[in-house]
Amino acid sequence: MPSHRSTVSLLVALLSVFALSANSASAQTNGKPQPPASFTLPNGLQVVVIPDHRTPVVTQMIWYKVGSADETPGKSGLAHFLEHLMFKGTAKHPAGEFSKTVLQIGGNENAFTSTDYTGYFQRVPRDQLARMIEFEADRMTGLILKDENVLPERDVVLEEFNMRVANNPDARLTEQIMAALYLNHPYGRPVIGWRQEIEKLDREDALAFYKRFYAPNNAILIVAGDVEVDEVRPLVEKFYGPIPAQPSIPARRVRPQEPVPAAPRTVTLSDPRVEQTNIRRYYLVPSSTTAAAGESAALDVLAQLMGSGANSYLYRALVIDKQLAISSGAGYSGTALDPTQFQISVSPKPGVEFAQIEQAIDAVIADLSQNPPRAEDLERVKTQLIAEAVYAQDNQTTMARWYGGALTSGLSIEDIRSWPDRIRAVTAEQVRDAAQKWLDKKRSVTGYLIKDQAPRREEKRS
Repeated sequence: MPSHRSTVSLLVALLSVFALSANSASAQTNGKPQPPASFTLPNGLQVVVIPDHRTPVVTQMIWYKVGSADETPGKSGLAHFLEHLMFKGTAKHPAGEFSKTVLQIGGNENAFTSTDYTGYFQRVPRDQLARMIEFEADRMTGLILKDENVLPERDVVLEEFNMRVANNPDARLTEQIMAALYLNHPYGRPVIGWRQEIEKLDREDALAFYKRFYAPNNAILIVAGDVEVDEVRPLVEKFYGPIPAQPSIPARRVRPQEPVPAAPRTVTLSDPRVEQTNIRRYYLVPSSTTAAAGESAALDVLAQLMGSGANSYLYRALVIDKQLAISSGAGYSGTALDPTQFQISVSPKPGVEFAQIEQAIDAVIADLSQNPPRAEDLERVKTQLIAEAVYAQDNQTTMARWYGGALTSGLSIEDIRSWPDRIRAVTAEQVRDAAQKWLDKKRSVTGYLIKDQAPRREEKRS
């Protein structure tokens, strides 16, 4: 059985989702990755092939454009629950056969769920690609579910909830901040779901969700590795081509949207298991899909300036100069279909009050809002971002994740490939304007993680 991951953390892994070098278009020689090729089948399945001939290995990754934000209200956790159930077999391939085959040929597999997408992948020797495509195409529509394997898997998900959220104060704080940040949008629901709703999910819920969203016209297939598009196309046409489109799937997902933020909010989570207090602030900001031209790249640069490494502005102010904290960081989750988050996190030194930390954070933001960053700092962080993009091309699975995450979030291949050019073009004034416009406290939720000195009472379970 594969080790399923409820990828609440996947957004963190995809913070740099667009970091693919624009130079790759001219790097088809000298052993560097070729640019991707793309085609779409008549049934609507988009296919992206990313050649990389350095090793005889290939990754197949199927992305469905459905995530936790697309669930029916009252059915939170359903997208992730179905991700688990997709390994329960089909009429053609009984439960366990797919995973056993991947293991026997020396490959690996996994699956992930996020707010905007659900994905499944296998990394195998190149001569096994046809078998993987056949298996994955079969379970796009051939899933069979029985209560005897659905209900135990629900218990597995509940145990995952206990391990990853209920027994993890840091994760619980994030859950509470997100719920407070989104007053109306379903991004406020946890990807793994609310416990009381997970407990009620059943076979009928999973099958209805599966039949509604799992279809070729709601999917993107990424094939990365030691292949060419001319090799992949006939295999995809053979196995995925006969699957009919689902006509009820809309061309564009429409969700409830957030009202204009009117007031800052705070969340305090106390737990006796907390060993390190933490202050975390999330701002509601545009994603790469919803941002105006230049804004998303400016937010990427702003996050790097504020929170990446010992030279970042927050680290200098809080850790070095004022010696208030032991660590600090900032990040921008640009990969999202709808408005997303800009995050700041600080771990105070013992005895330091949260008010002191907040005052120092606000001072850094105020300075950035009034004064463009120094030219040498701006060039340094832009160089870092672009360099990280180039280095990351060494991993074909990472490449497949980047393309899939971006494409399922509403971007195009050209948007991905031109990301470095947009980073290069960011000006100091754009960074200042981004800080001034988007790091407004009215747009924020500040979370405090503190140690509860009182004995902890166990959460009641039904």
